[in-house]
Amino acid sequence: MPTSLRLRLAAVALFVFALPALPAHAVSKEMIQLQQQIQDLQNAVAKLQQSNDERMGVLKDLVQQTADSVNKMSVTVGGLQEQLGSQQTAATGKADQLSGQIQSLNDSLDELKARMAKFDRALANIDSQQQTANALLQNLPSSGGGSSTLSAPPQPAGPQPLAQSDQPATPASRNPSTPAGGSVDDLYRTALGDYMAGKYPLAASEFADVIKQYPDENLSGNAYFYLGEINNKATKPSIAVKDYDHLIEHYPDNAKIPAAHLHKGETLLSMKQPDAGVRELRALIQRFPNSPEAAQARTKLNALGVSIVPKH
Repeated sequence: MPTSLRLRLAAVALFVFALPALPAHAVSKEMIQLQQQIQDLQNAVAKLQQSNDERMGVLKDLVQQTADSVNKMSVTVGGLQEQLGSQQTAATGKADQLSGQIQSLNDSLDELKARMAKFDRALANIDSQQQTANALLQNLPSSGGGSSTLSAPPQPAGPQPLAQSDQPATPASRNPSTPAGGSVDDLYRTALGDYMAGKYPLAASEFADVIKQYPDENLSGNAYFYLGEINNKATKPSIAVKDYDHLIEHYPDNAKIPAAHLHKGETLLSMKQPDAGVRELRALIQRFPNSPEAAQARTKLNALGVSIVPKH
């Protein structure tokens, strides 16, 4: 209630209490004035009440409109968040699909390289046989114009030993200590074929043979990578991390190092080691910023809500 209205009511009350002290001839006149003032006061209170009711109605309408707007905004924001989540999920799925396609392409490329190496060895063998045949033709005896005397003694049948300069540069002659199990290309191609066919236990054993017989060959780095993949599929993430580490640390020129970083980071995240996983993904981005694996690492870090560059 306004202060002025309260003062007026107080004044009226004091006046009423003071009436007994007034003379009789002034009572009627003062009563009429008092009644008039009370009537005016009642009218003012009624108008004030009506005004307050109108203002309260307007205020209620404004509050209701504001509440409706807030609800609509909440629905809109919820829809945007759901749409954004769907887009992030789709982007992550596409990145994973792209990663699988790239990995499959790398596997096919490795197999193609192994086949080309086999073709190179076959061509080298053919060249060696051709050189041997040419040497035999050169060492055959020649007739002396119908004379029965031969210019050179007859040579025994069969391939003749070649001079040191005539030895073909075949892989076998370059590496006389090739293990009996076969060349590194043959062993690796066999292991990769079994891996592609889903024969993981057999492929793991064959990749282990590659590493054991040719520990310094670059294909042994590939073998460590696929051992990590097999151990991941066998739910042995800690062993898989060690396989990826061995490739990264001991085969610095291997083409599968970016994939090893990526898969190691994903494995660490699956092992509930987010700090180590994030470090590995950041290391991948720093070392190979333009690689497809780095793009996938950025997508995963964004999905985790983690900055690509560590904050100091």
